[in-house]
Amino acid sequence: MKLTVIGCSGSLPGPDSPASCYLVEAEGFRLLLDVGSGAIGPLQRVLALTDIDAVLLSHLHPDHCLDLCGLYVALRYAPGAGLGERLPVYGPSGTAQRLAHAYGPDQGREVTDVYEVREVLEGEWALGPWRVTARRVAHPVEAYAYRLEHGGSVLAYSGDCSPCEGLDEVAAGADLALIEAAFVESPDNPAGYHHTGREAGVLAARARVRRLVVTHVPPWHDREAQAAAARVSYGGPVDAARPGATYEV
Repeated sequence: MKLTVIGCSGSLPGPDSPASCYLVEAEGFRLLLDVGSGAIGPLQRVLALTDIDAVLLSHLHPDHCLDLCGLYVALRYAPGAGLGERLPVYGPSGTAQRLAHAYGPDQGREVTDVYEVREVLEGEWALGPWRVTARRVAHPVEAYAYRLEHGGSVLAYSGDCSPCEGLDEVAAGADLALIEAAFVESPDNPAGYHHTGREAGVLAARARVRRLVVTHVPPWHDREAQAAAARVSYGGPVDAARPGATYEV
């Protein structure tokens, strides 16, 4: 598998990164994990938008899904595009309605002319060349963490969540774990939202992952400081996600 970080800013685009979006490739199949605000601009540096094979959404907050509105326009109206085979979009319950509402009340219903929306449930299924495992995780809205297995390798993606059993199951023994760290340590952090850098490291150590990539750090926090906080509790390699970074898994 090849992982390319398209966007890794938490909660909103930052000055040097879009919000969450990750390209995963194997056997010529191109999968997007989330398509957050601002993502499809830099995505076009590495991939033609018409070459996306599927999209997998962790949840329906804007920083993880709303650039699907712009992608719809490209797939529907750009020269050479049009109403061909629909793009599979896997997401939580209500994904089709969320996208239609976001695009606009008059034309929103046309979004499903371009996207074939499929509801994610907990469990395992085949998606392209991968075996995908989805688990519900702790977040204020319906949210999933994903485990992608291919050729004996495992990529784990937290989406957005606080420490929870579902993420432990997804991350167990992963070759690379892409874990959010939106919070710094503070007694004022609300429960059930996000990891801190330290908690991302604790998760990586507990799950015995081989490599940790800390992501979803909002613009007002420092990515490298969050990675450093993870290293306190995890002895393996730790990177702070950066746009354009690539990993072989």
